[in-house]
Amino acid sequence: MSIDPSNVGREYGPYTYTLGVEKMREFAYAVAGGVPSSSFGGKPPPGLNPIFWDEAAAKASKYGAIVAFPTFAVNFAMKPFTEAVTDPRLGIDLVKLVHGEQAFEFFDVMRPGDVMTTTGRLTEIYEKAGMDFVVMETESVNQHGRRVVKAVWTAVIRR
Repeated sequence: MSIDPSNVGREYGPYTYTLGVEKMREFAYAVAGGVPSSSFGGKPPPGLNPIFWDEAAAKASKYGAIVAFPTFAVNFAMKPFTEAVTDPRLGIDLVKLVHGEQAFEFFDVMRPGDVMTTTGRLTEIYEKAGMDFVVMETESVNQHGRRVVKAVWTAVIRR
């Protein structure tokens, strides 16, 4: 069954998320191939830029504080997409859903204590090769109202 394209334009959010330094640090360690948890002796992997984990080095940088690894944004920016694909009005069978792709456009860095507010809007619903595609754009702003990240999420639903 096809997903009704009249759902294009449906909005989700706003959702808020407060960035924490330890979660940001653990995410950077994991993405860089290290042990993410300090409980297991997690130390920064070789080559990981200190702006992602070392408070003194980050403070001396042009950013003035530890910053989040760019893809950390998935922790908050994906929430509207998740709400959309589980929205009963769309009728998506999650067993048949495949994460198609995602893309980010960054406008500012993310710092500890930032409060991100994310909203999303369904921008496309179409059929191709016997499958349904659902595309959502999300935008996240910080507590100062500055746009930090725009993301595009695509789900492919097999029939």
